[in-house]
Amino acid sequence: MAEKPRVLVVDDEEALRYLLSTELAAEGYEVETAGDGDEAIETIKQKDYDVVLLDIKMPRVDGFEVLKFIKQNKPEIKVIMLTAYADVKNAIEALKLGASDFVSKPYDLEDILTSINRALGR
Repeated sequence: MAEKPRVLVVDDEEALRYLLSTELAAEGYEVETAGDGDEAIETIKQKDYDVVLLDIKMPRVDGFEVLKFIKQNKPEIKVIMLTAYADVKNAIEALKLGASDFVSKPYDLEDILTSINRALGR
């Protein structure tokens, strides 16, 4: 059997992190979480992931900074931006920086799964 895709969920909202990680695990993904950009960068330095679901607006280190770090250090990781601030400017900025996709909150699980599968080339 193929390895489960490894997903890192990065969001400063604990309830959303828990819900998303639980839903993705139920769908067969190996999921870990990080509560902010600093924690995400440290986790990514130590482990490999297939996909990072990354909130844009977080205290201290925002999602754009984490995205830049990933693209400079582990460009093979696919990044899907999550934000409650769904506007065209953020979407374009995220895509310019190398994000694979952009999903607005509140999200629909099917949208997230479709985006992950597209990023993984399935």
